[in-house]
Amino acid sequence: MTSLEIRDPRVTAVVGPDVTFEKIAGGCLFTEGPLWHPRERFLLWSDMPGDHLRRWSAADGVTTFREPCGKSNGLTWDHATSQVTVTLADGSTKPLATHWNGQQLNSPNDIVCAADGGIYFSDPPYGRAEFFGVPRAQELSFQGVFRVGPDPRSPTLLVDDFDRPNGLCFSLDGRRLFVNDTARQHIRVFDVKGDGTLSGGRVWAETKGEGKGAPDGMKLDSQENVYCCGPGGIHVFGPDAVDLGVIRVPEYTANFAFGDDDLCSLYITASTSVYRIRVRVPGPSAL
Repeated sequence: MTSLEIRDPRVTAVVGPDVTFEKIAGGCLFTEGPLWHPRERFLLWSDMPGDHLRRWSAADGVTTFREPCGKSNGLTWDHATSQVTVTLADGSTKPLATHWNGQQLNSPNDIVCAADGGIYFSDPPYGRAEFFGVPRAQELSFQGVFRVGPDPRSPTLLVDDFDRPNGLCFSLDGRRLFVNDTARQHIRVFDVKGDGTLSGGRVWAETKGEGKGAPDGMKLDSQENVYCCGPGGIHVFGPDAVDLGVIRVPEYTANFAFGDDDLCSLYITASTSVYRIRVRVPGPSAL
């Protein structure tokens, strides 16, 4: 089976005519939350069930960044304790969002920062399940998208009608926020208002096809093509929401990040492994 399913010929200008997978790490339980450090040239990712945050660089290979790590997913929050946190320069952590209306958040999942410093995150209940987190009853009656506020116990609730909100990313101009829903297999798009709240929320695209997978990690490249996990691997959508093709990853895929000096490498967290492929259109330089 080819590693690239071409659904629209434009995909070859974005990804290339085919892809080659380089395995840079293996032996994990379930990988998530890849994050590339452009200045120091290393990749961070979390092995959620293994409670282990790892680091990879071309010079050092795979090393431990933090263990235990609160079963982290997105790398600025703690999955096992239902918190959004920031890691400070001295290695300590500070809570940014912990509760809403006196109830614990479900388990903050993916996170993205706006140009004005606003921090947005999705809050499905995956971290309250066996294997991926710590089993415990859900306190909130909904799964929403939030914006961090000045008080960790009072983030701003932006949307509460998702089934399983997951990956999210901004358009390059910051005026739109894309959020996917794992259970409903689609991507929605919202307008970002001047005060940081959201309006709209129409279904922008659906992830369809054969193979295991569902919407999870999601990123834009520098030409506003949208990469989103889905059936079979990673789906690549054009700015017009057309599904251009699917990168057929060897393992079930949860997330990915653009990296390397030219931002033309895609680091993919896929179940027990981390892979790297090369693409033609780089990720945004702001990453």
